[in-house]
Amino acid sequence: MIRLRGMTWKHTRGLAPMVASAVRFRESHPEISIEWEARSLSDFGEAPVENLAAEFDLVVLDHPYMGELARAQSFLRLDKHLPANQLRAFAADGTGPSYGAYNMGGHQWALAVDAAAQIAGWRADLLEREGLRVPQSWDDVFDIARVRPGFVSLPLWPLDALMCFFTFCANAGDPCFTQPDRLVRRATGEYALTMLRRLRGFASPQAAGENPIALWERMSTTDETAYCPLAFGYSNYARSGYRAGVLSFGLIPSAGDGPVGATLGGAGLAISARCENRSVALEYAEWVAGPECQRTLYVQSGGQPGSLSAWLDDGANACANGYFRATLPVLEHAFVRPRHAGFVRFQNLAAEVLARYLGGVISEAATLDELDKVPGRAPHP
Repeated sequence: MIRLRGMTWKHTRGLAPMVASAVRFRESHPEISIEWEARSLSDFGEAPVENLAAEFDLVVLDHPYMGELARAQSFLRLDKHLPANQLRAFAADGTGPSYGAYNMGGHQWALAVDAAAQIAGWRADLLEREGLRVPQSWDDVFDIARVRPGFVSLPLWPLDALMCFFTFCANAGDPCFTQPDRLVRRATGEYALTMLRRLRGFASPQAAGENPIALWERMSTTDETAYCPLAFGYSNYARSGYRAGVLSFGLIPSAGDGPVGATLGGAGLAISARCENRSVALEYAEWVAGPECQRTLYVQSGGQPGSLSAWLDDGANACANGYFRATLPVLEHAFVRPRHAGFVRFQNLAAEVLARYLGGVISEAATLDELDKVPGRAPHP
């Protein structure tokens, strides 16, 4: 019996499709057992992944780690093991910039089995009860936020607050990491911080401790919050029967140029360089990332595919109440974070700075000064 171990993140979207795919794979490969485990969402986005390559054969991970992977060489360079025409097919079928986000130093380190970006989500019934329409602009967002405290909220766990900061800058047409001596132009940074502070003033008291999962869970099980303008999307909450309340999802509000600049999320499937059964792991990864599995088993079992053909598929959209087509324009114009070695440390430290700002500890000027000094910021292109 050949046994492979895999690690993903702890949520239906992250774990269920991998478990389902392992069961289906074994039906045609009875001599192979793939066992999946899960870690918390915070560990998925913040904790080092190098050690996972020593313990697991297959790892689902976040694209900002690509620089670390390239430096450590602890995962397979998939372009050395999969046919070039197959990789070209994956690239052509990628959702927005998802596939390319796992390329670093000219090598493909993971296959984009999952795609996401920060999107808007709402309870249609609660908006209708107040006679309100879904906001299209940021002015619209602040207008409906006045209904009551917490009616509009967003996840402001430190790392998620930083992702919102990146999105506000990119949505305003001035992305971070484009200046030679600072994180972002001062005027743009001030605008983004002001937007965060204003939203924090309207948000639920729980917002500072919420990540996207916690927010979508609360919105789908209570009537406190009706609208969220920015959070990484989870199609599970758009599916009938997943939670008591069904959420609708769509475009982020615009600062003038449409729903552009939302921070890219998603996840890629990587293979440990220590894997003793590489051919099996490669065959499994190639199948899971392929359009046939992605638009059927993967999405039907709760996954959020990385394949564009799945996002456009009628069946996939039917099971998620149109989630994929409704949010695809956001992914197609998403902002991709830097992925150089050291960036994960940068974003963790920068998130702490944002937390101090939102907690009223430091001023806008001091916040931007500190962000400029955080080690690991990407060099100017």
